[in-house]
Amino acid sequence: MHAMQYEITLPADYDMGIIRRRVADKGPLLDNFPGLGLKAYCVRERDSSPVNQYAPFYLWHNTSGMSRFLVGGSGFRSIIDSFGRPVVRHWVGAGFQRGPAFGAKAVAASKQLTAIPAEADPEAVTELALAELRARTSDPAVLCGAVAIDPSSWELVHFTLCAEPVEGGYQVLHLSCPELAELAEGRSW
Repeated sequence: MHAMQYEITLPADYDMGIIRRRVADKGPLLDNFPGLGLKAYCVRERDSSPVNQYAPFYLWHNTSGMSRFLVGGSGFRSIIDSFGRPVVRHWVGAGFQRGPAFGAKAVAASKQLTAIPAEADPEAVTELALAELRARTSDPAVLCGAVAIDPSSWELVHFTLCAEPVEGGYQVLHLSCPELAELAEGRSW
């Protein structure tokens, strides 16, 4: 599994209805994309966030689907044409877990970044993160969650998809999840 996200921060007075229409029109285009576990079409708006932001989050089965999307002409070109080429963060999967609400409609998501201190044992920190993943995904409102690692900065990302609003999190406008059921649960190795 691989995780990926790009964040497009928009002006304070940006009409977020444009993003909502974009997702309504283009979101279903990835509903059958090969190699895609999920794409959560995440937004934050200034009324409940410091910024207006379009920030899709992806879980991929492997790098071939991710590569086809980014540089193979299968989707990312539309982002570049509309917003320029954003920085795309990506993480190597450490674990995935289904929650009690798996299969329900996703309405919100949360993302937490945690630095792995230079003096810390990456294996021990990852094991703790996987235990935290199991705890987070036991919440009745959770559809699923993932933990992944950026080894260039030694940072963990915790991503949780929910069936209820999350304070300080993202609103999910659409969820493309053609191969979500096939993502293996537990540790990725």
